[in-house]
Amino acid sequence: MSQSSPEEDRRHRRGLKFRKREDYAIELFRQAQASLGDVALVDRLLLQLGRFYNPYVNAPIVDLETRKRIVAMLERGDAEGARSLLDERLALYARIEDAGEG
Repeated sequence: MSQSSPEEDRRHRRGLKFRKREDYAIELFRQAQASLGDVALVDRLLLQLGRFYNPYVNAPIVDLETRKRIVAMLERGDAEGARSLLDERLALYARIEDAGEG
């Protein structure tokens, strides 16, 4: 029976935490897309997404400017425009997931 080193165990645990965080970000995107009628909820979800870093674009997953644009669209009743912008940010983020699996 082979035993893994403490360093390998730490690296594995870090990987699990990172994957859990990625899944959480995608879940936040899904919640926002499903809640476009609730501007305050979408704003809070986008705030959460802004706390996660997207190394592909060297910025938060949803930056402050994008968050403001999405909220403004929803306040004007432009749910389709907001959905489109959300989809763009999700697509940028999903590239990281695809690259990580390849």
